[in-house]
Amino acid sequence: MNAVEIEEAVSALAEKPFSAEDFPYDFLLAFGNPETTIKRLRAGSTNRSDLGGVLQTNNIHILTCAGGEVSAAMTALRDSDATRRAKAKFILATDGAELQAEDLASDELIVCRYTDFANHFGFFLPLAGITTVKAIRDSAFDIRATGRLNRLYIELLKDNPEWGADARRHDMNQFMARLIFCFFAEDTGIFNGEGLFTRTVETMSARDSSNTHEVIATLFGAMNLPHDRRAASGLPRWACPFPYVNGELFSGTTEVPRFSKIARSYLLTIGGLNWKQINPDIFGSMIQAVADDSERGALGMHYTSVPNILKVLNPLFLDDLRAALAEAGENGRKLLNLRARMAKIRVFDPACGSGNFLVIAYKEMRAIEAEINRRRGEADRRSEISLTNFRGIELRDFPATIARLALIIAEYQCDVLHRGQREATRDFLPLDSKNWITCGNALRLDWLSICPPTGKAVKLRGDDLFSTPLDQAEIDFENEGGETYICGNPPYLGSTWQSAEQKDDLKRIFDGRAKNWKSLDYVAGWFMKAADYGLHTPTSAAFVTTNSICQGQQVPILWPLIFGMGYEIAFAHTSFKWANLAAHNAGVTVAIVGISNHHTGAKRLFSLNDDGKTVLREVNSINAYLVAGTNVIIDKLNRPMSELAEMSFGNKPVDGGNLLLSSAEVEALGLTSAQQTRFIRRIYGSAEFIRGQSRYCLWIKDADLPEAMEVLGIARRLESVKAMRLASPKQATIESAASAHRFGEVRQRGDETVMIVPSVSSESRDYLPVGYEPAGTVVSNLAFALFDAPLWNMALIASRLHLVWIGTVCGKLETRYRYSNTLGWNTFPVPKLTEKNRADLTRCAEDILLAREAHFPATIADLYDPKKMPADLRAAHDRNDETLERIYIGRRFRNDTERLEHLFSLYTKMTTRPKERA
Repeated sequence: MNAVEIEEAVSALAEKPFSAEDFPYDFLLAFGNPETTIKRLRAGSTNRSDLGGVLQTNNIHILTCAGGEVSAAMTALRDSDATRRAKAKFILATDGAELQAEDLASDELIVCRYTDFANHFGFFLPLAGITTVKAIRDSAFDIRATGRLNRLYIELLKDNPEWGADARRHDMNQFMARLIFCFFAEDTGIFNGEGLFTRTVETMSARDSSNTHEVIATLFGAMNLPHDRRAASGLPRWACPFPYVNGELFSGTTEVPRFSKIARSYLLTIGGLNWKQINPDIFGSMIQAVADDSERGALGMHYTSVPNILKVLNPLFLDDLRAALAEAGENGRKLLNLRARMAKIRVFDPACGSGNFLVIAYKEMRAIEAEINRRRGEADRRSEISLTNFRGIELRDFPATIARLALIIAEYQCDVLHRGQREATRDFLPLDSKNWITCGNALRLDWLSICPPTGKAVKLRGDDLFSTPLDQAEIDFENEGGETYICGNPPYLGSTWQSAEQKDDLKRIFDGRAKNWKSLDYVAGWFMKAADYGLHTPTSAAFVTTNSICQGQQVPILWPLIFGMGYEIAFAHTSFKWANLAAHNAGVTVAIVGISNHHTGAKRLFSLNDDGKTVLREVNSINAYLVAGTNVIIDKLNRPMSELAEMSFGNKPVDGGNLLLSSAEVEALGLTSAQQTRFIRRIYGSAEFIRGQSRYCLWIKDADLPEAMEVLGIARRLESVKAMRLASPKQATIESAASAHRFGEVRQRGDETVMIVPSVSSESRDYLPVGYEPAGTVVSNLAFALFDAPLWNMALIASRLHLVWIGTVCGKLETRYRYSNTLGWNTFPVPKLTEKNRADLTRCAEDILLAREAHFPATIADLYDPKKMPADLRAAHDRNDETLERIYIGRRFRNDTERLEHLFSLYTKMTTRPKERA
């Protein structure tokens, strides 16, 4: 369940007659607990309450009580031994009239009437696995409004299916935007009389809903009609109180979809909400999924928290404005200059969605301007910050429509907040007909035509706000010649998940500029377009991005292009989780990267410490891997640059599965003990090594082939290998059919000791898995191998130092570590090791192996589960880390940041030619 669905379920529960017996179970159902869980709790098998209530382990202890006993029940819940033993996060008590609940981690308490507890549903969202910022938890209105509008939208499409087709989709989107405006306007004083729109619809439309669409269409027509033309228009008297809105919001067709009785009821319910509480940045990002058939079940998935947005906007330009305000103090001239500067700033989001980055930028700038006006004694002065300076591009029609509406609402709210209700209402209508959001493909549009640096030279023009064809929505800046800041949260999409059209988008940008551009994430297109924009004007841009464009193979493809155009990374937030409002959603791991071609002074590097708190460091430079240090790009090497053993891929069968066998298949061959020794080997890939799975392969020497062919089961398998290879379109594979008893690609003799390194492994482990296997072991191409390598090499691979290097330089597959011999092992910088160093590291590796052996038959997956890792094994790794890190710097590194910075510094020294070092 997502937050919208949970709100609907909780609201429905609050409206039901109270049942002391059923309430605890209904409450848990509302927060997404499955029926099977509820059945077990009812039966008592999982109910741990010692008070006769319902206690769900690791979740909540609920107690219903007699009238007037709620406070006493809460005391009993707090004092309950069962509450502590079950590690309950919340306690809740109610008598059906009053409800109290407490978050035991934060001591936050709510006390309310039972019928009002749905207003606090956000307080309980952690019960559904939704952990998000307090601002959204407290914003129940935006979630409730989204849910109600979603139900109305679906109900309207039932009776008006043609409105959901492509030909009418824009009309439907515009209709929804008009409704949202009316609901907001009737509750905030824009319309003359609170609830005017909803009350008029309820009064003038029939209860059977037969003319609801006609009433609404008449009201929409009234709001598009200037007052001096109304007398001649025959406008009904009941529509005359509605103001002339202009801005083309109500221009064009005033046709309205037909309403069923249910749809009319939904409309009146939505109108009954308090729309004064709307947060346009939050509401917009949630509502945008309503009009998308493929996303409607994921309402709230697009939610972007204000603190996360400010991680982009603050270091991009808002911090500088605030610093200028602080420096100006009470100096009237400096304050005036700052206000004039702000009036010319353009904020451009070329992936704007429902406009939340633009809305937050606008609101923050208005707050700074309001403080300037206060200091200058001009508190009620009309704002000079024009909405036309906030530009966006959005691919989809409905979010683009909502983005425009969100900015209009934000402007009115800011006027009310900073100038007062009377001034805000006086200046709000009629709306300006100018349009700031372009609907189209940002990677194919010319950004200079949409946000021109000169202010006036534009190629696209629009006539109005809501009716102009959305791919031609451009107007002049009101204040020209200012700074431009590009920002946003573009779609990420790794190369595997890109559509043909999206791949073509990247081709248009990168073809002829980069050889391996097909490996880039989709978001890379926005960085390149921003860099190109800066060829014409000083530019600063910052985007939320997958951290993969700052890791692994994408770095040498993208970043030399950007750095080569004169850009630096001015600030960055290293990897963090970007969560949304979906239940049990951990969020995608992202970074924020800000680039500039005119930045001076220190660069700012933000990261999370072990406590999850943001730490800021000012550094001289930030490299493409988001590490403090000089610009260095790690390129693949064919051999280790340090004195390390060579690492290669394992052996590739190219066999159609015929050379690989399970234990049962080996037994079915009926081999003698001697034959099994000569023909069968244990084979390891990543899964076999990590999970302890048994797998075998045919490994037959040329001299043993005649005897092996006498075994019918082996002969059949080899014939199948031969047939499979002969059918291949690859010449090399066809040629290998003559030696079907051998792997297609052989990289070992078969009598070596083997060090195994999985090619992919879980990011949750504190160390990379690496193993040492006896002679006769075969490694598949799903892992890397070092053959007959000295054991001290294993100590390096098993270290924390190597893990942070691999995680940064090799990148990740989804969230898992992706190993590379050429990019990770061969580039790993290691100082020159003495014989004593090697002996010490050999002993460390032996201790790790002995600690593992002590827990046989536990698998690598078992042993390296961070919550269950045996103490002796962790101690062995800790000694290994200390031994290795003292070789590097004479002490332990303080943290991973220091580890990475030292490794990059050492890499730079080792790869710089002696003449350059001199």
